[in-house]
Amino acid sequence: MLTDIEIAQGAKMKKIVEIASYLGISEDNLEPYGHYKAKLSESLYSQTAFRSDGKLILVTAINPTPAGEGKTTVSVGLAEAMGKIGKNAVLALREPSLGPVFGIKGGAAGGGYAQVVPMEDINLHFTGDMHAITAANNLLCAMLDNHIQQGNELRIDQRRVLFKRCLDMNDRALRNTIIGLGGKANGIPREDGFQITVASEVMAILCLATDLGDLKKRLGNILVAYDLDGKPVFAEQLGCTGAMTALLKDALKPNLVQTLENNPAFIHGGPFANIAHGCNSVRATKLALKLGDYCITEAGFGSDLGAEKFFDIKCRYAGLKPSCVVLVATIRALKYNGGVPKTDLVKENMWALEKGIVNLQTHIENMHKFHVPVVVAINRFHTDTDAEVEFVRNFCAEMGVEVSMCEVFAKGGEGGIDLANKVCETIALTENDSDGFRPIYPTELPIKEKIEILAKEIYRADGVNFTSQAEKAIKEIEGIGFRDLPVCVAKTQYSLSDDPTMLGKPKNFRITVRDAKLSAGAGFVVIYTGDILTMPGLPKKPSALNIDCDNNGNISGLF
Repeated sequence: MLTDIEIAQGAKMKKIVEIASYLGISEDNLEPYGHYKAKLSESLYSQTAFRSDGKLILVTAINPTPAGEGKTTVSVGLAEAMGKIGKNAVLALREPSLGPVFGIKGGAAGGGYAQVVPMEDINLHFTGDMHAITAANNLLCAMLDNHIQQGNELRIDQRRVLFKRCLDMNDRALRNTIIGLGGKANGIPREDGFQITVASEVMAILCLATDLGDLKKRLGNILVAYDLDGKPVFAEQLGCTGAMTALLKDALKPNLVQTLENNPAFIHGGPFANIAHGCNSVRATKLALKLGDYCITEAGFGSDLGAEKFFDIKCRYAGLKPSCVVLVATIRALKYNGGVPKTDLVKENMWALEKGIVNLQTHIENMHKFHVPVVVAINRFHTDTDAEVEFVRNFCAEMGVEVSMCEVFAKGGEGGIDLANKVCETIALTENDSDGFRPIYPTELPIKEKIEILAKEIYRADGVNFTSQAEKAIKEIEGIGFRDLPVCVAKTQYSLSDDPTMLGKPKNFRITVRDAKLSAGAGFVVIYTGDILTMPGLPKKPSALNIDCDNNGNISGLF
């Protein structure tokens, strides 16, 4: 079989003007970036405001494993399959980050015959959104340090600067730095550090902002530091939010591309769900709902992270009401959760499958706690045996959820027709239910209580331990008036617990919260558990070792 990039490079793409026309978007509302990608104009929002919303479908997954589950692949394949059955569906995905593209993943545009294209552009610089976010973030940092250098009128305590610089690349050497060295002319020396761009508050703000005015307001609300009296200092006090907005003006516009089968796809915003809120932009999702009968979107990592944050943060702020969850799993991942090493996953193992399927069960139960119907999508591999498939089918039937054996990687939209039909049928059967979607906790609760609810209801922990640092940080956040915000938990993606080695459905554990950080501009409190870091490192053999470009400009090694 061809590699992902070979399939993508062989795709018969249509000009982006033609893709836009499928959605009734005129050329006047496009800002093309070459022939095959474009930004969408601001005027589209006012032109479509009167339209009713389509149905919102969230694609999420069980806890990821080293074998991979194919969540983005299923998302793309489902959109292609919707086209096959005559449904008007719009795909709304996150933008890949350069960090994992050159680090552990090698790309994030789907796989096989279920990809978004132009794949190389999407995985690399795309339309420059990531660079704009990086520049806006680092402008604020530069203005803050310059303020301290030029007399420090706000009396900022340089020991209590909270806002970090960022870079869209995995680089562990930048986690902790000393800046301002080399004498008086080079600034005030202090400890600093970098986050990866997708973990930055500016990224979250771009994803959650409703328009330019809201964007500017949120940027102004960023808590950057405390002063010498212990009072908060916000970005608006530094006077640079207008300049930051100018840098982000075009980045705020969603990007239009296409699938391999020429279906429209919006790709916009890209935070990780293990260290940030993990969803694409509100603006892209809302526009997709106006332009299509169905909007298919994706949240990062497993449902304990991405889906929970999608529901409790994004849907709450944007007033979204999801109609269905597609929960992606693989039989080999279920066996991995049952204790089988990665090297033995191709062999039939009913005992391990029976043991590991509790992970799938827990994720289904968790989604039902938000009162959203679930369809399970098994991303099928040729090594899955009939007995294993039948076991999963029977298990899902006993839980009262539809299950589809999905083959979009090998067959594109054709391999997802059964999934598309079951999703549409599930939505039709449940759309009049009075007991509809709702978040799992009210925001008016104290911060610690909201964390306790997530730990017990979603992670299935016995409770939460707070370090003295976390206790202090939470007390301070509540003390300056930000108790009523949702929480955004930074946690390992590999387990329902905060320990990546605890697979399946962990029991008899407590979540440890080591710190908390206020993201007032984004509108949530970040809760740090375990050893999660907001600047990843590179693995021993980064994907960058496989990526190359020949003399004709042809790229290889992306996948």
